Amino acid sequence: MQKDLSDYRKSYEKGELLADNVSENPMELFRDWFMEVDEHFNIDETNAMTVSTIGIDGYPKSRVVLLKKYTYEGFIFYTNYNSEKGKAIASNPNVCLSFFWHAAERQIIIKGKAEKIAENLSDGYFESRPRGSQLGAVVSNQSEVVASRKELEDKLKALENKYTGKDIERPKHWGGFIVKPVEFEFWQGRPNRLHDRIRYQLQKDFNWKIERLAP
Repeated sequence: MQKDLSDYRKSYEKGELLADNVSENPMELFRDWFMEVDEHFNIDETNAMTVSTIGIDGYPKSRVVLLKKYTYEGFIFYTNYNSEKGKAIASNPNVCLSFFWHAAERQIIIKGKAEKIAENLSDGYFESRPRGSQLGAVVSNQSEVVASRKELEDKLKALENKYTGKDIERPKHWGGFIVKPVEFEFWQGRPNRLHDRIRYQLQKDFNWKIERLAP
């Protein structure tokens, strides 16, 4: 039986976002929101974000990954460069990131360009990963068709034996991307669906233009 969702209602009343109270640099507002959500709201994996790409088939596709670092330059995550996501970015580096923190009634949407980070930075992060995650990165030909779960588990077991007592090197096809932002939208839920939306757009002089958008 089809379920009617039209009566799902919620009043957003946990905060406000006023243009005269925001930072001139959106990375500072991102940092403040991220830290507030991480410290004061019971949210698992505050760093979970949706990455949207335009695939080589022409269709957009979104998936959730984990943000591993953010700086004034951009947002870093790691993946298999040969995956569907990696190939899409190689074909079209324009991507969108989004964070939705429901407990805080906040979301952030970020447009930017993705590029590979330096190999030594990917090496350093790979070395910091748990050994099981390192092996998983070697085993998985991400996004490729596999015959069965058993095939993956057998490959993992063989690699565990191969690397017993040995360091695991980062596969050259696995590493980080940094998304350098050109636009941010900060969204704060408000009562009566009159939500606060503040947009930052990067200008040619590298300053940010700040505007309020209608909800």
